Parts: sequence; structure tokens; C-alpha cells
Amino acid sequence: MAGRLQRALDSAHDSHGVTALLVVSMDNIRWLTGFTGSTALLLVKKSDSVLIVDGRYTQQAADQIRLSGASARVVEARTQSLQLEQLSRELAGVKTCGFDSSEITMLNFEMIGAQNTCSFVAANGVVQQLRRVKTEAEIARMQLAAHATDLALAEVRSMLDEALTHEISERDVRDELEYKMRRFGADGPSYETIVATGVNSVKPHHRPTSTIIREGDAVVIDVGGIVDGYHSDMTRTFLIGQVAPELAAIHDLVLYAQREGVMAVRPGVSGASIDAVCRNIITQAGYGPDFIHGTGHGVGLQIHEMPWVRTDFIEPLQCGEVVTVEPGVYRVGVGGVRIEDLILVTATSSQTLTLSQKESLCLPSRRTI
Repeated sequence: MAGRLQRALDSAHDSHGVTALLVVSMDNIRWLTGFTGSTALLLVKKSDSVLIVDGRYTQQAADQIRLSGASARVVEARTQSLQLEQLSRELAGVKTCGFDSSEITMLNFEMIGAQNTCSFVAANGVVQQLRRVKTEAEIARMQLAAHATDLALAEVRSMLDEALTHEISERDVRDELEYKMRRFGADGPSYETIVATGVNSVKPHHRPTSTIIREGDAVVIDVGGIVDGYHSDMTRTFLIGQVAPELAAIHDLVLYAQREGVMAVRPGVSGASIDAVCRNIITQAGYGPDFIHGTGHGVGLQIHEMPWVRTDFIEPLQCGEVVTVEPGVYRVGVGGVRIEDLILVTATSSQTLTLSQKESLCLPSRRTI
């Protein structure tokens, strides 16, 4: 972690001409310093860097910064007004300071600007760009999170096997998955686990309800674990009992598109190109209007971060980045299917980190009406 502060300042200076960088995003502060509290201000300058925290975090910040190897002073300021006063003192002599306008409210920006004479320059995405390529330690945490998710889903499959003979709800499946993930080593879920059955399966971000899983349903399960701040992300779609032929065909189509998308992941290929691989397959099959979201996104300290796998992201992927590939088809009156894996970009190709079975997910056996 040592050297990240200087890299961030150098990048902000090279791209925006600033001599200091104000960081307020806790994910970015964690990546730069190792500090895992809930609130702080980080000012990175050429002479030194300072992390301003309230009294709850003074000792924690000092310990975590020391362990990370980052070079930053910790200053305690117990109220917001005192923190802004301290920031103003630290900015003395600074002519231009970069900040990320997506991470700070207009009110806070006006409060900071009112107390300082330096010029503030929007330097959006500076730290996020640096976070794109993961270290071996970061990848290892994501692998642990993915493994916990794989193990949890394998055990929860037995619940779905019983869906034809027992009343099992979306919430039942969610609760069991999140319990099992913790049991297998995750600190918790990356996000509220999505379990969407029947008519709910056409809603990509459906929140689990008491809806009972029935024969003929598609059950979309989107689940991720978190280990030491780093996320995993995976989606599987199960078909329950006798299903309509069109729903079975949609599952086969999405599975094919997803496999082809995963095969396209490698250094130098843009997110837009991978999106096009999946989208063209689905469009040619007549379901283009039913593919209603991007194909994927980066994963790391945030569940959604750079790089993006969508039509407008033309930057090439780099070795060490981790992305999802998750095409989906959502046809009202038939059902929704999404299949997603977490993919590490390697030196020449890619490695799939989520290993749960994708094929033959019709339970208890593949049958169509």
C-alpha cells in the first residue's frame, strides 16, 4: 500500500494540474491508507498527507495507517466544523486542490470552499482509475469471497430441489444463502441477495419477498460475499420442475451468450466489445429488447466500479482487473434469466473466479411442458 498516496497525487497533477488532492470517499481512503472507518477527510499534498478523523477513530486510523505502510498524519477533529477548520489550515499555501465531484455534496463543497482561498478543480475518477488493477492480495480476498459464495449456493441447491414438495419463499432462500456464506468464511453479503422467482424474475434488482417458489418458475439468484472489504458477484438461474419451452430456450440462449462473453475477456479488449459479443447473440435470437442492462462491471472494494462492460466503455481491459459478465433476458409473461461470473483478466486471457455450475439448472430434473 506504500506509495499509493504519491501515485494518486501524481495522477491528479498530470491530468488536472493540481498540487493537492482531497479525498472523501471511504472506499478510496481505505485503498490509499488502509483506514476502514465510516467517515474521514484525506488531504494528499506533496509535502505530506493528513487524515482528519473524529474521536472515535483516532487510534484505529493510526494503527491501520501504520500497518498499511502509508505515510499520513492522523489529526483528530471531533465535529464537522472543527474538521473543516483543520482542513483549511492544512490547505494553507495550496493553490489548486483536486476533488471528486461525484463523492461530495454541493453543501459540503460550499462549506469547504467558503473557508479556503485555493482553487478547487474537479478531478473525477483519479483514485478509481488506480484501483482498477488489483494486487495479488486483493485478488486473494476476492477469491475467498467467491469460494464462500460457491459453497453456500451448492448447499442451498438442496432447498430448491424440495421446492415442488415444500413451500419455500424467496426470503427463505436469501436467508439461508447469507447464513451459509458467513459459515464458509465471508464477512457477510456484498449486497442484499437477489432471489426472484416467477413473475419477479423479470425484475433484475428485485428484492426478495414472501413469494413462494412454484413449479414452472425461473428463480434468479444474484449473490455475492465480502472478505476484508473485497466483493464477489455471481448469478445463477434455476428452472423449477416442468417449464415452458420458451423459458428453457431463453436459459440456453443466455448461457451461450455468457460463455462467449467470458471467452472474449482478455487484456486489450474493451468492455464495449465484450458487451457486443453477448448483446449480438441475444439480439440475433430475437430478444434484444429484453436485454435491458449492461453486460458487466468491475468489482473490488465496491461491488460496482471501473472498468465497465457496456456499450459506451471503450477503454481496454488490463491484466489484474476483475469484471463480471452477466447477460440477461427478461420477457414479461415468460420469465427472466441472468447468468453471471466474476472474471480475472490475466496476462494473456482470463480466469473465472466463481465456479458454481451453470448448466442443467432445471430442478429436480430438466423437463419442459
